[in-house]
Amino acid sequence: MFGGPLGAILGAALGRNFSRGIQLGDAQPGYGPGQQERVQAAFFTTTFSVMGHIAKADGQVTSDEISAARSIMHQMQLSAEQRKAAMQLFTEGKKNDFPLHDVLLQFRRECHRRRNLLQMFLEIQIATAMADGHVHPDEKRIIHTIGELLGFSRADIEHLFRFTGSSQAPASHRQSLSEAYGILGINKNASDAEVKKAYRRLMSQHHPDKLIAKGLPEEMIKLATEKTQVIKAAYEHIRKSRS
Repeated sequence: MFGGPLGAILGAALGRNFSRGIQLGDAQPGYGPGQQERVQAAFFTTTFSVMGHIAKADGQVTSDEISAARSIMHQMQLSAEQRKAAMQLFTEGKKNDFPLHDVLLQFRRECHRRRNLLQMFLEIQIATAMADGHVHPDEKRIIHTIGELLGFSRADIEHLFRFTGSSQAPASHRQSLSEAYGILGINKNASDAEVKKAYRRLMSQHHPDKLIAKGLPEEMIKLATEKTQVIKAAYEHIRKSRS
């Protein structure tokens, strides 16, 4: 499907069985023949191999980290075949010679620098690191490195940590007003117009149909949908507090 480091990792993990490992969607407007499948393959490959690399960042992969990765896979509702493919890629990412820098640069090119796709990828990595309720300093450092290689500022990455942390909260957790402002990435002194602008921007970034059109594998859309619910709840909380 493609060469470079992503092709090598995909080949090492799955050989010729990739097409059985992920269900690719129909081509969307703006893509040439096979182009969307290529983006989806790049996203799937990079997501799970980098997930394994981050898990190894503190020196060893613990059972909690493996459970966290499996939890994300379950959340995505991957089939048994897809989970097997994802875990094989996760294992490739744990190797000492995993070429993180080259993988990310190719991934960025394959995504045609579509920021929404790159941001969703980064949010998934942060969610996995946070899944056990604790982010090791080495994991946070490497996520910052990943984010910066993909074109995000340190402030952007810190906002994604806050946003993802709020997205991970249990359904029974009641959002505080300060959390709501943090999710939208604004402060309490923002005008109503600024609140609405931040809300619309985040909703656009996480809109499932738009993400599929840009190349997000359909298996990962459930994560985006859940994030839109968190964004809506934050906006409604702020709006009601001001009425």
